[in-house]
Amino acid sequence: MLIEIDFNSNEAIYIQLRNQIVMGIATSTIQEGDSLPSVRQLANTVGVNMHTVNKAYSVLKQEGFIQLDRRHGAVIALDIDKMKALEDMRQQLMILLAEGRCKNISREEVHNLVDEIFEEYPL
Repeated sequence: MLIEIDFNSNEAIYIQLRNQIVMGIATSTIQEGDSLPSVRQLANTVGVNMHTVNKAYSVLKQEGFIQLDRRHGAVIALDIDKMKALEDMRQQLMILLAEGRCKNISREEVHNLVDEIFEEYPL
């Protein structure tokens, strides 16, 4: 799994790490049961502080994407709580759609964008 960090981005590095791992899961680049690199390995590979990787892994664990095990490290283990996931998505979409509405983005454009993005994820 290739992780690239944009050090010029306004987005926090741990969020970039988190998002790229989630994208890897969604695109089946990494799958349930796969181990992620150790905190030290990923920090060295990406060129960031170990605390940054640790924070990303903590967020992923809290969100139900990974389990942390002292012997096996971080392992992809999805906690499928669909109702909570839908509610979280709803809250995030409300903000994104409000921003889009302020910028005159139409319902049709949003639907087309969602369809386009959804095509990237295998069933």
